Amino acid sequence: MPHVPGLRSCYAKVGRLIYFGRMLDKIRLHAAGKLPADYLAQLGDAQFFTLDGRCCRFLGVPYETVRKLALEGDKDEEILILAHASGTTRTDEECHVWNRFIAKLGWRDERSAVLPQRIRDSGLEGKPIETLIDHIEYDEGRDPVGDRAWESI
Repeated sequence: MPHVPGLRSCYAKVGRLIYFGRMLDKIRLHAAGKLPADYLAQLGDAQFFTLDGRCCRFLGVPYETVRKLALEGDKDEEILILAHASGTTRTDEECHVWNRFIAKLGWRDERSAVLPQRIRDSGLEGKPIETLIDHIEYDEGRDPVGDRAWESI
């Protein structure tokens, strides 16, 4: 998939969490008709394994709640504060574990089986892709290994 203007890296943080800002970007881009069709299957929480769904379950808030707040124009930090307040209270340690879990998803876990096919489908064989997030980053033209993106979390 090509780089999508306005769609930030999975590693970008909002508050204490990686990925949350990307989910907000996808919501807003979809509403504006600017999210490519290839992204639609991964949008929301209808499928158990989507990163959006995992993020919302971690926060203890329905995806539709986050979607509504994002489309009302609330700032990213404000949406996260509201999600923490109305969902499951998370400690700094739990947020750290979330970040490490998402950053390593697809590496020796239940999602490992899908990663090789995604790499082949996107023509990224030979790249040092070990996780789903690595794949997303390379697929959108970023180099998480060269940038050592995991050091920012």
